[in-house]
Amino acid sequence: MWSSQPVNNGTQNNKENVTQKNDTKIPTLGMTSAISTAPPKPSDLLKTQELEEALKPFDVFETEQELNHRMVILGKLYSLVKQWIKDVSISKNMPESVAENVGGKIYTFGSYRLGVHNRGADIDALCVAPRHIYRNDFFGSFYELLKKHPEVTDLRAVEEAFVPVIKMNFDGIEIDMLFARLMLKEIPDSMDLRDDLLLKNLDQKCVRSLNGCRVTDEILRLVPNIDNFRLALRAIKLWAKRHGIYSNALGYLGGVSWAMLVARTCQLYPNAAPATLVHKFFLVFSQWKWPQPVLLKQPSNVNLGFSVWDPRVNIQDRYHLMPIITPAYPQQNSTFNVSGSTRQIIIEEFKLGLQLTDDIMLSKQTWDKLFEPPLFFMKYKHFIVLLVSAESPEDHLEWCGLVESKFRLLIGTLERNQHITLAHINPESFSLLESQREPNTQCSMWFIGLEFAKSENLNVNLTYDIQQFTETVQNHALNISMLKEGMKLEARHVKRKQLYQYLSPSLLKRERKTSVKTNGTESKKRLSDPGNSDENPNKKMRLSEEMHSTYDDSSNNSTSLNCNEDSNSNISLTEEGHNGSQSAPSHTSKEAVCT
Repeated sequence: MWSSQPVNNGTQNNKENVTQKNDTKIPTLGMTSAISTAPPKPSDLLKTQELEEALKPFDVFETEQELNHRMVILGKLYSLVKQWIKDVSISKNMPESVAENVGGKIYTFGSYRLGVHNRGADIDALCVAPRHIYRNDFFGSFYELLKKHPEVTDLRAVEEAFVPVIKMNFDGIEIDMLFARLMLKEIPDSMDLRDDLLLKNLDQKCVRSLNGCRVTDEILRLVPNIDNFRLALRAIKLWAKRHGIYSNALGYLGGVSWAMLVARTCQLYPNAAPATLVHKFFLVFSQWKWPQPVLLKQPSNVNLGFSVWDPRVNIQDRYHLMPIITPAYPQQNSTFNVSGSTRQIIIEEFKLGLQLTDDIMLSKQTWDKLFEPPLFFMKYKHFIVLLVSAESPEDHLEWCGLVESKFRLLIGTLERNQHITLAHINPESFSLLESQREPNTQCSMWFIGLEFAKSENLNVNLTYDIQQFTETVQNHALNISMLKEGMKLEARHVKRKQLYQYLSPSLLKRERKTSVKTNGTESKKRLSDPGNSDENPNKKMRLSEEMHSTYDDSSNNSTSLNCNEDSNSNISLTEEGHNGSQSAPSHTSKEAVCT
């Protein structure tokens, strides 16, 4: 499909490229030959032992008993599927002797299949059924069968999702179960889903459901040493989660994307120890020439009519900022949600990770330093806080899921504002302080850190952006009949010194204390903006009424940020013409002068 011309990833040069033709022990994997096939030194093995010890406090390894429990649960689920397919087959007038042999199988994918799941993590599973079993059977009779099972709780079906799923808790293990119907009379136990021809004549939902298993299996096939890959991936996943860049929905990278980046590193350093792989991971991707795609193999030439990622053909693919392409047909970009801001944040973290692992490999730092979370609330002077509330825990969980899936729309809108240079959303949600919460409500908060362009007399109006976002979420909730009484979405502008109204004092104190320890103000500066000046204590900020916007607010607010000289430190925020509906929360007018 594409030319097999070697990819220049910014880390390879003529001296580093190693030809593999005469090396029968290490095959050439990926789009290029390896950078180095050097075996690990004793010091690398020692660093790997230290890395493994540093991971243990974070519960990334399960005990043998916990692993066995998962196997038992999957065995029970498999028995349920087999019996269900047999019963449905008989109900469709199939002879019992034939129905006994039509098969059906459970496959796993994601972190569990890769062997890198944490303690207590969920299992991604796929139910594969023969051609006479339909999706409405899965969401009908199989759902009812699960509902009656004594070990199944928290059962919910999301049939209209992009990838339809049944979610459940099976004897303490969270399971997300997909469904795929193959055009086969029987599903043998030896079925290999990597066969591309299995996709022939399938609908898009089945192809998407199968894609998780096919991609996971292909990743494992394409790495030279699975054990080394797994330990390195455990470290990178933990680092990404601790640093707030693990979330496909919010425009960062999801689990499969991190797995493919680590797999590519393994291909470039096939004999390296896990500690070295972690170090080389940061070396490779801190210098990667984005938007050059990351590929684990030459894309397949299969032509079954499904759309594949190809910027030569698909115009929209040319605008993807950090393409990481899945290795199984139909090839897709796993990072299409990445925005300008999230790419900037991820690349900065790559560079910081390289600096830190350089020191770790020289024994100037220890691995636990790599897993320390960044000082998010010390980095920015201004935030948008999104408050998502509902009356019952069930409504709150459902409402948060919908709103969170739309956050990247707001980030995209903020990025298009010429005065905003960065919109950094923190994937971690926080509970609103009980003293600030309305009685009998559940309320979660997400924070977006803002950086403004430096300009004199800058006037930034965010009212329309916020209102458009809240209306979009409301309309979508109405369209899918999910909006219930008590569900609210509110956005407010908050300055750093006002965070104590929303966050626990212990969290803010810990960040402030760590900030002082890490070279003072230098820890607050972004790599991408070394000229970002500290707040001038002689400048004043004036606030006239707190900026807010709620989806049930029918007013036409006019909210502006007036920024003089240094827009990150001198802001006047005003609101005019507020005519809120009865259900809109009231806010008393406030004025504060900060010196």
